Amino acid sequence: MVDRLADGQPLLSVFVADGAGSAAKGGEGAELAIEAAAAFIAKKAKQGEFGLSDVLATDIVLAIRERIYAVAEAEKLKARDCACTFLGVLSAAAGTLVLQVGDGGVVLDTGAGLEVAVVPMSGEYANMTHFVTDEDAVTVLATKTYPDRALKVAAFTDGIQRLALNLATNTPHEPFFAPFFNGMAKANAAQEDQLQGLLVKFLNSPPVNERTDDDKTFALALWMS
Repeated sequence: MVDRLADGQPLLSVFVADGAGSAAKGGEGAELAIEAAAAFIAKKAKQGEFGLSDVLATDIVLAIRERIYAVAEAEKLKARDCACTFLGVLSAAAGTLVLQVGDGGVVLDTGAGLEVAVVPMSGEYANMTHFVTDEDAVTVLATKTYPDRALKVAAFTDGIQRLALNLATNTPHEPFFAPFFNGMAKANAAQEDQLQGLLVKFLNSPPVNERTDDDKTFALALWMS
């Protein structure tokens, strides 16, 4: 998603959320998280009060929690029923902000090559993680800021982690990302519409499904000069 800041500069927003498998309405919670974050950023951009900082990251998480808790109460559910992880990237000419609650990952390049912005979070036990609906969501929120615009961005849920990251060193597996970014850079306007279909086909392919049985969400952005 691209918004415009008060000075006319473009703002890139990439949001990814993954509903908890143990939550009855985890998928709905993930959708609410994305909607709440997008609405919050669109409003902030129009107001012209914008700083890519930890304060903004906290405000986004609080806005998400407010939305999910309100919907859960209206539907007579517990917020935990809508538990989900959340990852976000905001990037403009003035810099880049990455925020994350839970597992999954953000890989980006601000000019020095691809890197993992935040180490994917695990919970106290194996196969556990943190969710924006948890009471300590703001406390466990991880952020990272960069002084430059993100030239390449990939944000993904934990179903992609084994394919995209070297988890022992918390580094990107660059051969995994190269075909996507190269394809985006070379695509013309007519071909851009085909890229999403090709990505879906890849994520549902047997070689991918043999390596992960989890849900797979994968968002990519390339800043074209």
